[in-house]
Amino acid sequence: SQRGAPAGCLRPSLGVMSLIVRAGDSADLDAVSQIYAHYVLTSTATFETVPPSPLAWGEKVAGIAAVGWPFLVAELDGVVVGFGYAAAWRARPAYAQTVEETIYLDGAATGRGVGTTLLAAVLDTAREAGAKQVIAVVSDRGADGSLALHRKLGFTQSGHLREVGEKFGLTLGTYLLQRSLAS
Repeated sequence: SQRGAPAGCLRPSLGVMSLIVRAGDSADLDAVSQIYAHYVLTSTATFETVPPSPLAWGEKVAGIAAVGWPFLVAELDGVVVGFGYAAAWRARPAYAQTVEETIYLDGAATGRGVGTTLLAAVLDTAREAGAKQVIAVVSDRGADGSLALHRKLGFTQSGHLREVGEKFGLTLGTYLLQRSLAS
């Protein structure tokens, strides 16, 4: 979708490409659905096995927004190439200031600084919304890029859950990564 940059969006200098990170909206749901579907159908980055529809994404985004957490998209030259969000880590009230963040990029956007910019924006907006701790759950197979990105932005490994999922005939685990957002 072609759009101007709303107030508060990020425009880092990345040579000739124009990167914008902004709040996601209903016009982005098809792109978000397509980006995520690629990972669902071809990778172990997510343990989902059926891609959610744009309608399901709309419900998810509405739920995230309803409680005040961020759902952001990254645009390169006017095309949505990634999304990231923070959502409740657990439903119990004691966890109210802890979120789990999620980020996915179109394959063409990797290695161009998009993930770093998008994840930094998710962390900043989550902090502004009241988050103090952020958890990332990363597959222990085939997610080296995600691990590197999270470590680059200050996440440390807090745990390793072994053999908790199966996909494509593989037994998979997850790394739990954590970062404090407290001032």
